[in-house]
Amino acid sequence: MENRDRRILVVYSVSDPAGSGAAEALARLSDWEKCSLDRAVSCLYEPGLSVYLAGFRDDSIHMDFLDEIAPSKTAAYIVLSRHSGGKPTLTVHYTGNPGPEAPYGGRPYELSYTWPRLMASLLREYKRVAEKTGLLGEFSLSLEATHHGPTSLARPIVFIEIGSSENEWRRRDTHMAMAETVYNVLLRGWLNEPCSKVAIGVGDTHYPAKHTKAILEKGVCYTHIFSKHVLENLNEELLKQAVEKSMDPVDTILYSKIPSRIRSIIKMFAEKKGLGVEKV
Repeated sequence: MENRDRRILVVYSVSDPAGSGAAEALARLSDWEKCSLDRAVSCLYEPGLSVYLAGFRDDSIHMDFLDEIAPSKTAAYIVLSRHSGGKPTLTVHYTGNPGPEAPYGGRPYELSYTWPRLMASLLREYKRVAEKTGLLGEFSLSLEATHHGPTSLARPIVFIEIGSSENEWRRRDTHMAMAETVYNVLLRGWLNEPCSKVAIGVGDTHYPAKHTKAILEKGVCYTHIFSKHVLENLNEELLKQAVEKSMDPVDTILYSKIPSRIRSIIKMFAEKKGLGVEKV
């Protein structure tokens, strides 16, 4: 299917300086038409890209209403967002709560829908843009493991973020880097983004360096990534969601230094689903 038949709704919180700043930069990169969406404070539409850009008063982790207001033919959501904590970082990740608690939106033990080719395309382009603009000398670039809400949407959702403090959130160069990344991916398209494997990630830290490297250097595309911090909650149901909620067929589980109990769980699941299991 052509990219133009796959509408993307790009969203942000108007109270988020990183997301709103990147949205303003994105609006300057093309010719947009004004539009209207329920609950949206601002709405623009780019007919050539078939992309909507909408700002809301709600914080991005609580945008559980997007399915209700999304235009017809919307295929996925890209969220422009800030990232809190740690050193200056440019990140991309999916949403979900792989455990019994949901302190930052969404529902417990629920994962969002994913689009592995879209996330891989965003991360790879973020790296190219950050290298070109010199940001990688100051910022790290990383995936994040699956965390926070929203989790109950019926379409894939991926966050692209600027971290990790007020200083980075308000910089015009980081806003433009995020905007250029999203614009370039939408202009080029992501449906044919190369994937040597489409994998579930298991193990590694919250900023999973090995899985990030697998996308950037080995051509892997990921659905959900479960960091070592949530492995005590990992079960067959979560793995099943990671497979069934992926827009691209999952064929592999890639793991990094996990307990034998978890290795047994993923191997049993992989046998049932016909997936490969490899160390990343």
